Amino acid sequence: MRTSPLLIFCLVRRLALHPVLALLLALLGGLFSPALADVYDDVERMIRNGQLERASQLSAEHLKKSPQDPQMRLLGSRIQDALGKISDAMGTLESLTLEFPELPEPHNNLAVLYARQGRTQEALESLNKALLARPDYAVALENLGDLHLSLALQAYQRASRSPATPTSAGRKADAITPLLKR
Repeated sequence: MRTSPLLIFCLVRRLALHPVLALLLALLGGLFSPALADVYDDVERMIRNGQLERASQLSAEHLKKSPQDPQMRLLGSRIQDALGKISDAMGTLESLTLEFPELPEPHNNLAVLYARQGRTQEALESLNKALLARPDYAVALENLGDLHLSLALQAYQRASRSPATPTSAGRKADAITPLLKR
């Protein structure tokens, strides 16, 4: 995964440079940073292959040189999550959302962690922030749909347990359940 020109643009833009200059630097940075792209690719590959300790070491080495790098910090949060360090991952993501509110990925990933903990309202808020940052962010849109389906399933299941159970509630719950297992 190469450093995206959009990410570089956001970072350079934070330096209060003229938008055209920031865009030019972002495009050039995306073209001339193969070594940087390699470290991201390496960490990403290690995470996928379950080499979490090595990914953590490589990420930490990179962050010593570039402690504010949001892309590596985002990867670091994924490593923390995979290692079961959920509160650390949430802390990293919360920090990223405050420092880089224009990036949708930290908001989305934080929403996933909130949803896993049953913190539905916070998950919805984080997903809405991700979509505010990038309305066409398909991953956040899909996660928002899944969260709404999960809430609908809970409501249908509660309705089917109530004394005056509508017969359609059970059917709807049965129809939603397979969608959430995908």
